Amino acid sequence: MSVPRSVALERTLYTLAAPVLAAAPNLYPDSPVNSVVQLAGAAGIGGWVLAAKSDEPGAGRKILRWSPLVLAAAVDVAARHTIGWGPWCLDAMLAAGWAAAGYVVLPFSRHARRRHRPALAAPAPAPQLQSAPEPSLAQPDDGADAFTCQVRWLWEARGLPGRTIVVTATPHEGMPNDLSLLLRATEAGRPISGLTDEAVAAAFGVDVTDVRIEEVVRQYGREGGPGWKEVHVTPDMNERRRKDPTDHEWWADRIGALGGSVPGSVFVKKVRDQGRRVTHYIAQVPDEMGEPRVNLHTLAAALKTKYDEGRMFVTVDGSQVLVSLWDSSPLAQVFPATRELLTPDKDGRWVTGYLGNGQPARNRVYTDRGAAHGLFVAPSGGGKTQLMGLHVAADALFGAVVMLATEAPDEKTAALGQHTARYGVGALYMIRLLRVLDALMEIRGEMPWDDGQVHDWDPRLAGCPYRMLSAYLDEFLSAARNGDYGAEIMDLAERVSVKGRKYGIGIKVAGQSIYVQDGFTQLLCENLRENCIPVVLKVAPKKVADMFRALGIPPEYVPDPLPRSFSPAERGRIERVMRGEPEPPTDSNTGGAGWIVEAKQPDVLRTLFMDFKAGIDGYFPDTIATLTAHEIHELEARDLWFDWNEPPRPGEFGPEPDDEDGDDEAPKKGGGKRGGSKPAGPRRDAVTSPRQALEAIKNLSRA
Repeated sequence: MSVPRSVALERTLYTLAAPVLAAAPNLYPDSPVNSVVQLAGAAGIGGWVLAAKSDEPGAGRKILRWSPLVLAAAVDVAARHTIGWGPWCLDAMLAAGWAAAGYVVLPFSRHARRRHRPALAAPAPAPQLQSAPEPSLAQPDDGADAFTCQVRWLWEARGLPGRTIVVTATPHEGMPNDLSLLLRATEAGRPISGLTDEAVAAAFGVDVTDVRIEEVVRQYGREGGPGWKEVHVTPDMNERRRKDPTDHEWWADRIGALGGSVPGSVFVKKVRDQGRRVTHYIAQVPDEMGEPRVNLHTLAAALKTKYDEGRMFVTVDGSQVLVSLWDSSPLAQVFPATRELLTPDKDGRWVTGYLGNGQPARNRVYTDRGAAHGLFVAPSGGGKTQLMGLHVAADALFGAVVMLATEAPDEKTAALGQHTARYGVGALYMIRLLRVLDALMEIRGEMPWDDGQVHDWDPRLAGCPYRMLSAYLDEFLSAARNGDYGAEIMDLAERVSVKGRKYGIGIKVAGQSIYVQDGFTQLLCENLRENCIPVVLKVAPKKVADMFRALGIPPEYVPDPLPRSFSPAERGRIERVMRGEPEPPTDSNTGGAGWIVEAKQPDVLRTLFMDFKAGIDGYFPDTIATLTAHEIHELEARDLWFDWNEPPRPGEFGPEPDDEDGDDEAPKKGGGKRGGSKPAGPRRDAVTSPRQALEAIKNLSRA
């Protein structure tokens, strides 16, 4: 029969101590063993006394607890007072009796426990077989792993949220609190309708944002449909995603989410161009969502910048989106013009400046329909003359004949005039230039090519008998409002814009507006727009929408106004306010910044910088191209080729008044033309504004 380990150990000690207890007094009367035994016996007698005086129950058990020590001391005393081993070896017999009593009746360890075990002689009760618990609905006997069983117990303890049971539970590697559940309805054939994010979050003690419920698609060997749900509980992943998201997670949460800057977009990749100090983000929108919708202001906030800082630019290409974030605005940089950039390539294209995304913005000297026209719009100080200088240099480097007329002189325009075949100032000079262009269309239309035939101008065909001609009309609208020559200037410009391209003649109109109500005719505006790449610089915010509407830009592509400055705001305004200091001046550095309209959507650009103070000779060819001798001869025959700075010639603008009238005034202007040109007939849209109506009334009153 088995006994407790403590009892067996104590019995062994009694057996080993009995010989020592008998031999020590006889062999070594002064041994320390005798003193230890006597002290132990005294302690046992003290325990007896305390147990006898105590009113607490269990005194007998306490007395038995101390008995082995007292009896051992008694055996030691008897052995010391007998002669030798005593009669009949009494010392050995007493020691053996002490060991036998401790072995059978007095084990200290048995009486030290408060709750007695059953008597050793009592038979142990036979074990009763427990019936295995029947599997419940939440705990089916399907051999699931231990993790799934634990989750099932928890799910059942939480009341089976949504009347569902756990089919499988899968932990997420590296995330101790994240898991995925496959649930099905408790009732077969019933859909899951009451399961919510809140119910799952309450069951697992997490935030609602850490729960995601998804539909289950039927797979081979597993059902699906409304009776099944897949639940992801991801508190650890969400915490990591909030603190240290990946690029894909950041884009999905801040930009591609519903209500984000580019809703529905999916992050593709991030590219850093260290040399140009720009970071590109590329994203894709599903084809079924159509063209990407971009909220520029919220996108700038997500990229930790401001829209009006000019650091962020968005390019949409079909279903792809490119977001370029510059370390500093490229529109605030200076891009020096060079002869290489201004030289047209084989397709007639040259670099005008650089777009916000870093691409070179190109214009052209000709198109597939003939010579290119030009349209430059900018307020005073917007960089219009700089832009015009770039175009003049590109045309000259192409080998074209360049002529320039401006309504009012200035330093930069005069410098450009030194590199043109003809340059002059005033409305009179401009109308004479336009009359020459009108006559050249007729002259060139009769000039045979090398094959003896007459062709429309094409720079890709050999044998052309004349050069391309570009005529620049600066401050065109001011000249078109001139009371003496304005009407004819507008008529001639409109006529050249229609037919000039076929004869290699392009007109480049520069001004502060392109509105019809400011003097443009609708036909002139359309012809210029369709046969050129317009450039619009530094437009006032209130005029942006009207300006691009006049250029035929759909409302959805009308850009936002440019900021007043691209330099970042100087920090420390609060400290300046507290110290009473003034704000630093704003750097108005948007000259040359604007839009180039090559397609239906305007692109932001910064034009090249032509340094007039350092001299512009290096931008131009060594020789200045001129008209052919035949063209000049024909113009002289029409009395159109002379010094256009001369005062009006007699009869140049109509018949001279009769001498008998005694009128000493200058010849009447604004009438018919000389030299074979047709007289200017009545304009069908001469009066297009109240101002023009008043001028017409004044002219009638003077008549």
